[in-house]
Amino acid sequence: MSSSRSCVILLSAGLDSTVNLYQCIKEKLDIKKVLTFNYGQKAAKSELRQSIKICERFNLDHQIIDLKFFQNLNSSSLLSSEIEIPTDKDIDIHSLEKSKETAKSVWVPNRNGIFLNIAAGYAEMLNADFVITGFNKEEAVTFPDNSQEFMTALDESFSFSTKNKVKAKSFTIHMNKSEIIKLGVDLKVDWSLIWPCYFNGDKPCYSCESCQRSERAFSENGISWKSI
Repeated sequence: MSSSRSCVILLSAGLDSTVNLYQCIKEKLDIKKVLTFNYGQKAAKSELRQSIKICERFNLDHQIIDLKFFQNLNSSSLLSSEIEIPTDKDIDIHSLEKSKETAKSVWVPNRNGIFLNIAAGYAEMLNADFVITGFNKEEAVTFPDNSQEFMTALDESFSFSTKNKVKAKSFTIHMNKSEIIKLGVDLKVDWSLIWPCYFNGDKPCYSCESCQRSERAFSENGISWKSI
């Protein structure tokens, strides 16, 4: 990929989006803007704090977008104060059936569809070639909006809705979490900057499904995440 190519990046400060941002820097893409969404998620404060730190480190043009209307879609445990996010023994990341069950709890209606269409609007305005997102094959099993099929459908849609035919891209689309950690090690990612947790706090909870998957991936690469 040539250095003349440009992009808009979606950044939540999670494992996947952070590694994708680092890869964009390695590939010397012209990063026109980095977008972080505050949609009323329980982890918003921590996600925004860490996203700001990442963008400040690389002196990137960072914009936080408030999407408070998501509070009207409060069927998700990530949004609703009345629904508890699954943790600890409620989760079994080694069981597909259990993972499908917990995925239903944290599903936010059309979240990635909305986020990526907003990013495509920015990409068209800024004449950027790509919107970069942190998809991966591990979560695509239970979240279809993380899949290659979804990205292909987005490209088809964007070919009609953007004049410059913006493309969706994820460097991690064919990787599992362990492979993403390995890539991140090669990219020298500062792991203290990431926030994969579903909760807000000074430190990750290490008990929600996102934390459990991240911890397993770090462990498979011989890294103690809790000591970072």
